[in-house]
Amino acid sequence: MRLPIYQVDAFADHLFAGNPAAVVPLEHWLPDAVMQSIAAENNLAETAFIRRDADGWFIRWFTPANEIDLCGHATLASAFVIRHFIEPDCAELRFQTKVAGELRVLFADGVYILDFPTRAPVAVPVHPDLVRALGGPVPEQVLAARDWLVVYPDEATVRSLSPDFSLLNTVGRMVIVTAPGSDGVDFVSRFFAPMDGIPEDPVTGSAHCTLTPYWAQRLGKERLNARQVSARGGTLRCQLLGNRVHIAGQAVLYLEGFIHV
Repeated sequence: MRLPIYQVDAFADHLFAGNPAAVVPLEHWLPDAVMQSIAAENNLAETAFIRRDADGWFIRWFTPANEIDLCGHATLASAFVIRHFIEPDCAELRFQTKVAGELRVLFADGVYILDFPTRAPVAVPVHPDLVRALGGPVPEQVLAARDWLVVYPDEATVRSLSPDFSLLNTVGRMVIVTAPGSDGVDFVSRFFAPMDGIPEDPVTGSAHCTLTPYWAQRLGKERLNARQVSARGGTLRCQLLGNRVHIAGQAVLYLEGFIHV
């Protein structure tokens, strides 16, 4: 079987930045084990599988280790592929998902706007190894939604963290670290997910479902400029809209071809 595959740098306006995602359009769903093997072979943070039927588009996301419930950058990459190679005239896309509900992607002036559910963080008991695994000073605050949200006082601390990934793999959740930004950036973040085969994710759209409501409340503003300060880095424009968040960014095509399974 020959399947088309695209690799897109999401949340980037030039190559070799942002977060690379693979996108595989399907006519029929493959067995889960095959899709997982493809994702492991690609060895990117996520591979998105998309399929269109009479009811519209459906999307699923796989890391090299497992299927996940929500992924922002691979959704943006999938919208890029659909708009450039499948439905060039579409003005809006709607994706059905297994557990995250319906996701929309809007287009405006070369920017892709993800319409995602919020995941506001709350106070929970903190795993005893979390702070030690991150390797930095004691944080200002630790909250959680799907992911841990660990808040530090400044960007320099976030940039300097060098986690113990073996220990971080035991803390039961993926981990967002964040701090106030500077120079027009409202907040910065990094994202660690060793339990999903991703020690550090370059730019994580789904993390901003948690970051946006947190910083919107803390800063008293609904529109926020964000920067993920990984080695590749990425810029996101976020807006809180009730129980939804808009996460906007650009994308660039890196590769198109075929895989044989």
